[in-house]
Amino acid sequence: MTALALGLAACAPAPPATGIQDPYEAANRKTHEFNKKLDSAFFRSDSTDGSGPGPVTKTLYNVGSNLSLPGKVLNSLLQGRPEPAVKNTFRFFINSTIGLGGIFDPAGTDFSLPETDTDFGETLHVWGVGEGNYQELPVFGPSTTRDTVGMVVDFVIDPLGALPDKERIAAGALRFGGNVAKRNMYGTTVDSILYDSADSYAQSRLLYLQNRRYELNGEEATDANAYDPYEDLLPQ
Repeated sequence: MTALALGLAACAPAPPATGIQDPYEAANRKTHEFNKKLDSAFFRSDSTDGSGPGPVTKTLYNVGSNLSLPGKVLNSLLQGRPEPAVKNTFRFFINSTIGLGGIFDPAGTDFSLPETDTDFGETLHVWGVGEGNYQELPVFGPSTTRDTVGMVVDFVIDPLGALPDKERIAAGALRFGGNVAKRNMYGTTVDSILYDSADSYAQSRLLYLQNRRYELNGEEATDANAYDPYEDLLPQ
C-alpha cells in the first residue's frame, strides 16, 4: 500500500483546469436554491454589527480545525509531501495538549506552525486525476467530480474513524460545529455572494473554481487562475 501511494505521488499532477465544465447546470441550480434556503434557515448569522466572530465561534472553529489535522497528515503522506505532514502532526499534538484540545492555537502563535490545509481531492490532483465537472452538492455546496470523490474518501480514511463509537460521534459533532463556525466567520462575504449577487449560483461557482485552482496549482497556475479571492478574508 505504501509503495503504491509513493508511486502514485510520483505521477505528474493534473494540468491546470481552464474554463467551466457544468453540463448539469439545471440540476445544480436547483440544488443551489435548496442550499440557500437551508443556509438562510439554519446557518445564516443575524449579526450585522461588524464586530466579527465571537469567542464561541472562534473556539468551535479552532477545535474543529484541530480535529481535521490527522486526515490532513495522512493526505500529505499520500501526496509524497512529508514536510507538511510532520508540521501538521506537531501542530495537532501541541494544540491538543497545551492548547486544551484545540481551543487555543499555541502551535501557530508560539511555535510558528500554521495549518497546512489539504484533502483527498488534492491528493487525486497530485496523482494526475483531472478536475471533472462542476457540481453543487446538497448541504456541502460547490464541488467538482474529483473533489466529491475526495470528500467520500476523506470520510472513509479519516484516522478519527478508528476511535470508539462515543468518541467518534463527539469528534464528528465538534468538526461539524467547526464548519458552522467557519461559515459564521466568513458570514459577511458568504451573505454577499448568496443574497446580494444578481446570480448567486454563477458567482459561487466562479469563486469556488478560482479559489480551488489557486490552492491546487499555486505558483504554477496561469494568470487567469492565479487570483485568490479569499486572500484578504483569512482570520489574522
